[in-house]
Amino acid sequence: MQGKPAYSLRSFSPRCPLSYSPTTHHSFHDSPTHATILPMTPLAPGWRPIVGHDWAVRLLSNAVTHGRIGHAYLFTGPEQIGKMTLARTLAQALNCEAGPDERPCGHCRACRLIGEDKHPDVRVVVPEVSERGTASIKIDSIRRLQQDLSLSAYEGRFKVALLRRFDAANANAANAFLKTLEEPPTNVILLLTAADSDAVLPTINSRCRTVGLRPVPTEAIEELLMARHGVAAAEANLLAHVAEGRLGWAIRAHHDRALLQERGAQLETLQKALESSLVGRFALAETLARKADALPPLLRTWLSWWRDMALLAYGPRRDAAISNIDEVERLARLARQWPRQRVLASLQQTEMALRQLAQNANTRLVLENVLLTYPQP
Repeated sequence: MQGKPAYSLRSFSPRCPLSYSPTTHHSFHDSPTHATILPMTPLAPGWRPIVGHDWAVRLLSNAVTHGRIGHAYLFTGPEQIGKMTLARTLAQALNCEAGPDERPCGHCRACRLIGEDKHPDVRVVVPEVSERGTASIKIDSIRRLQQDLSLSAYEGRFKVALLRRFDAANANAANAFLKTLEEPPTNVILLLTAADSDAVLPTINSRCRTVGLRPVPTEAIEELLMARHGVAAAEANLLAHVAEGRLGWAIRAHHDRALLQERGAQLETLQKALESSLVGRFALAETLARKADALPPLLRTWLSWWRDMALLAYGPRRDAAISNIDEVERLARLARQWPRQRVLASLQQTEMALRQLAQNANTRLVLENVLLTYPQP
């Protein structure tokens, strides 16, 4: 069983399967090349819990061991794939109190405090979320961070800033942060995360060492759920597929049953839409538009469903590549009934809707366009 790559609609055609194509400009990416050229430095205990990103762990571990840490890193990849976990572990390694070859130990005072986001020399900046569900990092947060970074470290070797989802920074915040990147204070390390390096200002991207993370293989997620979390085989198999390479989501979904229940409700809403007349679809769009904050996760679930539909419509059935394995029979049946072009159009319109909502487009109009594109009963 192989892990599924994240996907880009720009690369989808009957001849070209859905694929993930990370940028390669001034960056490191998950590839056999990087895995083989790095020296095999023994890993300290704190690195070992990170699953599926061995090449990145080796890269950062060697940089810490040999004192070759850059002043800024940009970790990219899908949500809940482990970007913040890797960045936080690097922050622990930088300030760990253990010996040089044992960092991070995961047990000293510095490692514990950083793991809990309570270390006085490690600042965490997260986006603010509006009533519409739009996340943004604002200039006030950046100014407070800059003021803090200008002060000497309180107890650690380095002052570290963890900026989560920096692609959500507005223009003013991003431009203000650029000054810190250009002239970083002494012993300050900046660790940013983003879904894609292209979503960050080129001037910021060019000043960071980009570490592009890919989805964790499905098999690795399944094995970890069973071995470390005691998940039953059937549940682990379902969670590993639905997670689409997001290890963090799979672990959270095991402990919080509401996540799978929410997904089930989202798929039920999709089926209701597909079975409704045009009048019913307009009514559904009006109802859904009243809860704008719930639309991005709803549409992401729909996008995953349409991706599976496209895989079945454009090629032979490959259950290992399907995310919604509990929906595979219905997906296969509908893939035989609907024209391929309509399936692809539905996939593309759903992705477009997510982009439009992120740009504050009219919510109801966006939903109406989506539902009118979907095949009629």
